[in-house]
Amino acid sequence: MLQLQKWGCAIGLILSCWLLTLQTAQASSLAGLATLRSLAREAIPYTEALANGKPTVIEFYADWCTTCQGLAKTMQAIEQDYGDRVNFVMLNIDEPQWAPQIAANQVTGVPQLTFLDRQHQVQRQVVGAVPQAILAQMMVQLEDS
Repeated sequence: MLQLQKWGCAIGLILSCWLLTLQTAQASSLAGLATLRSLAREAIPYTEALANGKPTVIEFYADWCTTCQGLAKTMQAIEQDYGDRVNFVMLNIDEPQWAPQIAANQVTGVPQLTFLDRQHQVQRQVVGAVPQAILAQMMVQLEDS
C-alpha cells in the first residue's frame, strides 16, 4: 500500500510539472505571437523601404510559425539597435500580395531573413532561428555594404 502511495505521488508530481510546462509554453507562444504582430504593424512598408536608400532586412514570416514567434523578441531588440539606419520589412507569406517577392527571394521556409544593401542587392539570406549576437554581426556587415 505504501508503495502504491509513492507511485501516486510521483505520478501526481510529474503531471503537475507537465501542466505547468504546457501553460508556460502556451503563454510564451502567445507573447511571441503578440510581439510578431506588433513588429509587423510597425514595420516600414516594402515599397517605402526600397525607395529610401537605406539597407533593408526583409523578414518573411507566418503567424502560425512558432520559430517566427520565438525570433520576434530578438528581431525587436535588433530593430531597436539598428532601426534608425536600416529598414525592417515584414512580409507575411500567407498574404497573396507578396507572392512575387516570395518567388524572387526563393523563400523555402520561415522565418527567412533577406539582407539587401543600399542598391537592393541581396547580401545574405538566412532561414530559421538566428542568435542575437550573430544577427548583430550581420547588421554591421550590412551597414558597411
